[in-house]
Amino acid sequence: PTESPEPTPSPTPKPTPPPPPPPATVYQVNRLDYSVFGDHTGPEVRLQDSSWLWQRSGMSIGDQRYEYGVTVHAPSSVTIDLNRQCTTYDALVGVDDLTMGLGAVRFSVYGDDALLWQSPVMRGDDAAVPVHVGIAGRKTIRLVVDPHTRFGSVALADWAQSRISCG
Repeated sequence: PTESPEPTPSPTPKPTPPPPPPPATVYQVNRLDYSVFGDHTGPEVRLQDSSWLWQRSGMSIGDQRYEYGVTVHAPSSVTIDLNRQCTTYDALVGVDDLTMGLGAVRFSVYGDDALLWQSPVMRGDDAAVPVHVGIAGRKTIRLVVDPHTRFGSVALADWAQSRISCG
């Protein structure tokens, strides 16, 4: 009689790792639709609750050029309906060089009416200040600029490189 060979144990399969999360979708605020024209699937500027907004490409703060962003006057309040799960809001803020050094303003970011971030008082010719705000779980964000001198209302206030990341 021939002996049967010893059975060889088969290797235990390794668990399949979960797929990586999809990359975040980044929305430039200067390219957002207004809520009356949008499809409500991504961030949109709420027209009825927002101040004047200049969606632009090319701006300058403290002699530094930026590719895109939005410009407002002080006082200003711009509401953005997120319409999906978003994680962060980022920008560089300051007084636009077109203002020629006049005025002083303060920038604030609100999420669902809660203050999330506030700048120091920014004056013409100051360098831009970075903004990085977590907005997970929020339905809206509001970008606010308040004047802090009697010339504050003539200042053009920039939210340069203004963008919302959603996942």
